[in-house]
Amino acid sequence: MGRDELDVSIWRGDANGGRFEDFKVPAQDSQTVLDVVSWVQQNEDPTLSYRYACRVGMCGSCAMMVNGVPRWTCRTHVKKVLDTQKLTVAPLRNLPVIKDLATDMDPFFDKWVKAAGVHHPSKTRDDPIEPVNPASPARLEADIGIECINCSVCYAACDTVTGNADYLGPAALQRAWTLYNDAKDADHQTILDAVSGNGGCHNCHSQGSCTLYCPNELNPMKAIAGLKRATAASFFKRRK
Repeated sequence: MGRDELDVSIWRGDANGGRFEDFKVPAQDSQTVLDVVSWVQQNEDPTLSYRYACRVGMCGSCAMMVNGVPRWTCRTHVKKVLDTQKLTVAPLRNLPVIKDLATDMDPFFDKWVKAAGVHHPSKTRDDPIEPVNPASPARLEADIGIECINCSVCYAACDTVTGNADYLGPAALQRAWTLYNDAKDADHQTILDAVSGNGGCHNCHSQGSCTLYCPNELNPMKAIAGLKRATAASFFKRRK
């Protein structure tokens, strides 16, 4: 390999299987992994499928496995992740593959809904808006979680998801915790019921990969711990 080239292996295939295909890609200054994938699609193989949108680290749609780690490829500079001058790019783990690097996000969002991640309104649009104290502990907890953009990096990083297809996953559970702490949500008990059953928060092994790899530096493991405490408290309250 010349000093001005990168050895890049990109996974090609679909839900029925596939393999890695090797490419030589010109090395450039300030080059991101998304730049590399785009170069291959534009110059070597126009059939290469992948997903991206904003290119500036806001939408999360370009997430892929880079040298075995889930990352936003638009914010991942090649020089920071090269492994002996080798770059390997694969579709996100724990999700069905549509084609090549593009994964099916439906299972991820299905679990988001299953965790009661849809707001349960306490008012109609005709009712006056009630102020919420932005400094209250619950509001502060909720504010942290709303920064999640559902990129599925935490879901791909989670070994519990890999071993348990029913597990709701870090993003869905963090969303549930966000709504549980939202004073404008009218059905906190439904949230606790949704996350306390099979595949819920108590299946989390607290390995912390979700928090370690979150590109927005959120802490899903902390949110899941909060749900564990809240569901346990609800259980014993009902037993009284």
